[in-house]
Amino acid sequence: MPDSTPKSRLDLEDLALHEGATVLLRSALARLAAGDWCEVRGDSAEFANQLAVWCRKEGLRCESVQGVAGMYRIESAGPAPAVHTSALEVCKTAALNWGLAPRGARIEKGGPDFGFTLRQKRDVWARELSTIYSQAAANQWSTSRDIPWSDLPKLSAEVESAVGQIMTFLIENEFAALYVPARFIPRIHPHYREVVEVLAMQVVDETRHAEAFTRRAEAGGAGLGTSATSGQLSLKTLLEEPDFTTATFLLCVMGEGTFLTLLRFLGEYAPDPVTATLVLLAHRDEARHVAFRTEHMRYVFEREPDMRLSMAAAVERRSQMLASISGLSSYVHDALVIFAGGGVSVPQIRTGSRQCGRIAARDGSPAARTFAVARV
Repeated sequence: MPDSTPKSRLDLEDLALHEGATVLLRSALARLAAGDWCEVRGDSAEFANQLAVWCRKEGLRCESVQGVAGMYRIESAGPAPAVHTSALEVCKTAALNWGLAPRGARIEKGGPDFGFTLRQKRDVWARELSTIYSQAAANQWSTSRDIPWSDLPKLSAEVESAVGQIMTFLIENEFAALYVPARFIPRIHPHYREVVEVLAMQVVDETRHAEAFTRRAEAGGAGLGTSATSGQLSLKTLLEEPDFTTATFLLCVMGEGTFLTLLRFLGEYAPDPVTATLVLLAHRDEARHVAFRTEHMRYVFEREPDMRLSMAAAVERRSQMLASISGLSSYVHDALVIFAGGGVSVPQIRTGSRQCGRIAARDGSPAARTFAVARV
């Protein structure tokens, strides 16, 4: 016969169920195995009726102890069925019914399916995630506090207009770099929380960059420039890429990787301390974004070497598409020439044009970028 000897005793004194006695009841029963009994005593008014109602609601068997007023026995159903996950072990596949539970939590069975599509570790993981996130958190800067706006000099109308045009181009790229990770975040299973944290910080960074670049364009009086159709078409392809790894790769190799070269160039020829400080801080953030994407690609390539061919093909497809829309718009090109040359005189244009040629030399051709795939 089953052992009916109480394995636990609980004295609620005059604490009524509606005053919190259920907290102690649940705690005592959770420590017992299914079928074990807990002896409970209570002196509160209507204790017997309240306890009987609560036990029925919880699906628990409850009996009075004969000859002892206010004494009852409750049969435990055992701990709620749950999946135990490790806080340290990152699973190769995260179960759909884990929901939004953090890694390491006990998860009750029977939870809803949240439909996360990125739930394979291979889909999203990278090395150095904790380091990248810690650096991002430590290096946050403020557009209002950390940019020396009061040091902005009065530039010539031509140079200031060029700055506004370049800022417009940068803002468009920042929004693309914002929307790409933002689009994937809701698809990533929270079991891989480090990836979600890094991407969320990238969204914050890109948002701040867009704000700061907009403020710089407006601060000098010229305002924003022209948004070219060619640029919009180029960025649209990044936003439409459905695969996380491919989108990550394109944004790293042909997006932010190129962006780093441009920001270095702008810092080198910045006509004022405000622009110089701004692009320096943005470059630091973008380098961190590239580091995450590079580590993700390294993680994938180590496990699937053939993916190099797939990524190389993706680079070539995008290179051909960019060639078909004539690459960098004339608005941006001309602004960069004036920016680098410092004005619109013949010698300044000649100098600026020569310096702009160095951007292409630094960045490399599409073929060079494709070759770089094998080196990731």
